[in-house]
Amino acid sequence: MSVRIIVLLFCFFVGHCGLCSTYTVCNQCELSTIKSAIDKASPGDTLIFDAGIYESQGIEITKSLVLIGKEGAILDGGGKDYILKILADDVSVSGFELVNSGRSYTKDYAAIYIYKTSGFILSNNVITKSFFGILAEKSKNGQINQNKVLGTATREDQSGNGIHLWDCDSVKIAQNEVSGMRDGIYLEFVDASFVQDNHSHHNVRYGLHFMFSNHDEYRSNTFEKNGAGVAVMFSKWIKMKDNRFIQNWGTASYGLLLKEIYDGEVENNLFDRNTIAVYVDGSSRVTYSNNVFRQNGWAVKVSGGCYANSFVANDFISNSFGISYNSMLNDNVFSGNYWSDYSGYDLDKDGVGDVPYRPVKLFSYIANKTPETIVLMRSLFVDIINFSEKVSPVFTPDALVDHSPSMNPFK
Repeated sequence: MSVRIIVLLFCFFVGHCGLCSTYTVCNQCELSTIKSAIDKASPGDTLIFDAGIYESQGIEITKSLVLIGKEGAILDGGGKDYILKILADDVSVSGFELVNSGRSYTKDYAAIYIYKTSGFILSNNVITKSFFGILAEKSKNGQINQNKVLGTATREDQSGNGIHLWDCDSVKIAQNEVSGMRDGIYLEFVDASFVQDNHSHHNVRYGLHFMFSNHDEYRSNTFEKNGAGVAVMFSKWIKMKDNRFIQNWGTASYGLLLKEIYDGEVENNLFDRNTIAVYVDGSSRVTYSNNVFRQNGWAVKVSGGCYANSFVANDFISNSFGISYNSMLNDNVFSGNYWSDYSGYDLDKDGVGDVPYRPVKLFSYIANKTPETIVLMRSLFVDIINFSEKVSPVFTPDALVDHSPSMNPFK
């Protein structure tokens, strides 16, 4: 989208189209600093920054403005403070490279800080060498689109989060790339928001982290090679669809963690080569359908009090362990899934196995209790104890059975 179109659309949005002024900011211009440009501008005006480095330490935007950076426009925080603080409604910031925010163990310094605003738009910015990338608090009706937040953290204490929202409402986070941060995207007390088409990878802790957030949706994102893919905790009515959880490996890692989640939807996702694809703890009324679990250590681990969950029409392909279940079955349902190690038959050729499938193996139970036994996984001994448990269940939940296993994968 051209600079002119962005300006016209924003002016129309804020309702000042006839009053908008546009100013050019450059190192040799009358307006040569970001502070002088903001001071001169009136609400609804546009500031276009030519290529150059602009000192930006704790700059506050307290009126509705459009800030557009041409290629090579750099806002430098000098490692001392926030770079930009957005404190007014209807502010747009696009096209900048933002570098060198402050770092602190007592203050959440960020490249862009947003507080008590509505209608903010952040797009096409590149953020590097920052503590937090984008931090929004008590704000609503915003867009964070097509930005890159790139860090180099290898420990949690070396960085804040890439995109961090606290006590926000109706925010769209789309088509961003976040890597090398503590959490890629973090949402706490965030409602009615949408996370789509983001690539969150190589982050130290989580690719995406929800806490106490309701009525949100994340769709078509890729979470790759993070400490863990996604953690959704203490939240309700979360839709999780069409995402890719890839190679989130580690001793305590997983593609997706659900902790105290209610009324959720996990649909049409790919879980590929994660230590644990999905870990479920104390979550109820969650549907898992049309997902692919492929080449994970554990496809699904369930613990705690879980009720009224259903696993239907999923593909379980070449996982080391299909299901690990450390609680009562209650009224949870496993039905009509495809299991690549199913050895039953289909005499009536209806595509459904005639022999029920038991997804919990005895060795999965043993390895969960004593992880060191994993070295025996491919041995004849393991095959024997799994077969004996299948014939006469003692340790594994005898009621956990897929009575209608699919003979063919769905995908």
